[in-house]
Amino acid sequence: MGRIVLAAAVWIPVAAFAKGGHEKIGCSGCHSMHAVKGAQLSAVAANVKMVNPKTGKPHEPITALCLACHADPADGGKGIASVANHLGHPFSTTTPNPRLAKVPASLLRDGHFECVSCHDPHPSNPNYRYLRVTANEKAPSMTVFCGLCHPRKADPNAVPESLFSSMDETAGKSRPPPAGE
Repeated sequence: MGRIVLAAAVWIPVAAFAKGGHEKIGCSGCHSMHAVKGAQLSAVAANVKMVNPKTGKPHEPITALCLACHADPADGGKGIASVANHLGHPFSTTTPNPRLAKVPASLLRDGHFECVSCHDPHPSNPNYRYLRVTANEKAPSMTVFCGLCHPRKADPNAVPESLFSSMDETAGKSRPPPAGE
């Protein structure tokens, strides 16, 4: 009986992180307290090889952390669910074009449109592809999801779903406005 309890104590935490995606790597797959390699207590070196095509400079720190894994190896990443397979939606944009999108301030990170504007990568996010829009089904309605920023393309009767966020470390704190405002 003692062996069963010991085996359960060892394997239950392992099984909790074995679902797939970010659950497999846990917190330390992206963050490190004692071996920091960049901003956000990064456990992996930021991808500075892949540059923002608009600026010719490396992406913002959060996006550069995401791209350390999610860019092709030729672009400085690990090729895991590469953004090369993304459908061409922009990311790491300092000022979204208001004629194309009306991005809610709650989706911007320091005024920038980053990977985390649409995705919350923390394992606590139960949503399809770590999207920030919650859904009752496997995937949220794309009309509702895209309609958050592109209301003219959305069904006028669509009801916005709640946004998931495990990243609001500014809750209860005042934040300076983004540079240039």
